[in-house]
Amino acid sequence: MKQQTIDLQDPEYYFNRELSWLEFNHRVLEEALNEKTLLLERLKFTAIFSSNLDEFFMVRVAAIKRQIEAEVTKLTLDARTPLQQIQEINTKLRPLVQKQIENFELTLKQKLIEQGVYLVDFVDLNQEQREYLNNYFNNNIFPVLTPLAVDPSHPFPHVSNLSLNLAVVVKNPNTEIELFARVKVPKSLPRFVSFPTELKQVSNGDHSPFWVGVPLEQLIAHHLEALFPGMDVQECHNFRLTRDADLGVQEDEADDLLLAIQQELRKRHFAGSAVRLEVNPTMPENIRQMLTQGFNLEEIDIYTIDGLLGLNNLFALASLPLPKLKDVDWNGVVPSPFAQFRNLQIAQTNGEEGNISDEFFSLIKKSDLMVHHPYHSFSATVQQFITQSANDRDVMAIKMTLYRTSGDSPIIKALIEAAENGKQVVVLVELKARFDEENNIIWARKLEKAGVHVIYGIVGLKTHTKIVLVVRKEKDKIRRYVHIGTGNYNPKTSKLYTDIGLISCDEDLGADLTDLFNFLTGYSKQKSFRKLLVAPVTMRDRMIDMIEREAQHCQQGNTGRIVAKMNSLVDLKMIQALYKASQAGVKIDLILRGICCLRPGIEKVSENIRVISIIGRFLEHSRIFYFQNNGEEEIYIGSADWMTRNLSRRVEAITPVENTEHLKELQEILGIMLADNQQAWELQTDGSYIQRKPQKGEKALGTHETLMNMALNETIAIDN
Repeated sequence: MKQQTIDLQDPEYYFNRELSWLEFNHRVLEEALNEKTLLLERLKFTAIFSSNLDEFFMVRVAAIKRQIEAEVTKLTLDARTPLQQIQEINTKLRPLVQKQIENFELTLKQKLIEQGVYLVDFVDLNQEQREYLNNYFNNNIFPVLTPLAVDPSHPFPHVSNLSLNLAVVVKNPNTEIELFARVKVPKSLPRFVSFPTELKQVSNGDHSPFWVGVPLEQLIAHHLEALFPGMDVQECHNFRLTRDADLGVQEDEADDLLLAIQQELRKRHFAGSAVRLEVNPTMPENIRQMLTQGFNLEEIDIYTIDGLLGLNNLFALASLPLPKLKDVDWNGVVPSPFAQFRNLQIAQTNGEEGNISDEFFSLIKKSDLMVHHPYHSFSATVQQFITQSANDRDVMAIKMTLYRTSGDSPIIKALIEAAENGKQVVVLVELKARFDEENNIIWARKLEKAGVHVIYGIVGLKTHTKIVLVVRKEKDKIRRYVHIGTGNYNPKTSKLYTDIGLISCDEDLGADLTDLFNFLTGYSKQKSFRKLLVAPVTMRDRMIDMIEREAQHCQQGNTGRIVAKMNSLVDLKMIQALYKASQAGVKIDLILRGICCLRPGIEKVSENIRVISIIGRFLEHSRIFYFQNNGEEEIYIGSADWMTRNLSRRVEAITPVENTEHLKELQEILGIMLADNQQAWELQTDGSYIQRKPQKGEKALGTHETLMNMALNETIAIDN
């Protein structure tokens, strides 16, 4: 009997990208629902869930709605139309939002009260507290507010993206005519107004108050008479608007990309089409309809929230100084080679002679250095590498890419110092890093002013790679030092995101980065590299080659093994390569934090593929790719996920890790994640995820706690 051919184009073998992302955010929400999670951490995960959703609507939902408007009929991998996606997003999301609201309003608020944290309603305040808020309103809030009327002479107001607003109905006592106005709750003021120590009293409070506050919108609502003197305030209702926030820059038509993006940023807050409206259930139908029509929305775009709107603002409460209610602060440790250098720095401070920079670069010449954040200190490793390079007399040039960095970045400071020290400094600033465009423009201007050569990337491609190239004049030759990593050069996120980096003076890597920077800054059409896998040039083909090589080993009677860790898996060609490898007998483990369009566990297609997701106190961000290669094991790290955008529309770099000890370390890290029975969620064939739990008698193993303990055992901790 002839064996039936399996069509790997069949939509049943693929998950929808957007619905898979919602599953990821569901896992984030479960951290907020989990009673074992510390209270302020539960608040933090509640805020993260909301913040994630905001971006999802601003980018993904907005894009689908634009497709519907343009009457796009193209089907997704799983054969859904844009309209079907919107409908299914709506069906899947509403219960999650409801679960989030109920958890905050009915559970977390009560647990906060038990810890002396009271988020109270204005109507429950005593007279002294009201008098305090009256003064606070008059001095701090009233001057900032601008009521906007809506009538024939005042068109429907432009409401900014993610703004919280009051829809106010007032009556003219002379004409008895009801009028409508909108009042924006200012983002420049704290969302929760707290009381001084002497006014932290709570009626019927069973717990000693530590913090007492009220939502800003309630304070404004109870002082509307001041905004509408002579009018009778009838009612007011909260609403929150989300707009399409994707920038529409046509790079090939822009004479000045920086200027073009600045202009688009001004539009982002107001000009993007509305995509979501959040309202309270008390809002009457006539006002709801007015807003729906005014924003050109449909009923499916309206989310009714029976509680506080904009729970992303809970980050403020999550940061309250109550250490027992949150995870113990983590300070990255200094890996052994860098600890040696730190001792040299201390010795020099004490008056001992020696060239610190020579010693630092000598460490790298002895052996490649691998760092793993946040377990390893960013400031003592990567930041130290850049700072030493900036101040070393023998360094001639520094070239690096900046995708995202912090507002007070010591990296920027070091690059400016390098330029002032007469070094040639070239920085590629990615102006199109979504929601960091404004910050990157500020730093681009500052770097240019200091004499740094600032490049804005390649038309049509985002530069997402994380690379540094340092050119140093030494006694015997000019030597190139490199850093190739998985994460941004951002000291703040380095404490929250897990990332891996390689610092090396390997000649081939130095030559590859030289070629890659020429590709980025000039007119090079580089087609091959010595060791690096570079997107969009070589990466997809080389990755597929290595997947197929594992399949060939199986077909030749040997074993095949792949472990790939990344943020998301979406690209059709990569998924089909994995399916074919699975069919050949290759055992494949995928560690995917977010989106997964591959469906595991399908007989004769993906039965050899297992997918897990790690969710915990740190955001899994590192990309690691392991290939068994019939005993000649290869591991790669770098900036790229297996998404079409990363492999085709971004500049990415992935490097092999060749040091034997580092190979063992990376295998150990992957092994810890695969054995996780606390933070790991396993993807099922139907698209749902089940959280692993320790079996009876089994030791609990959580990835982040395990790796923190390993780091502490490795060397000394320092204050970042």
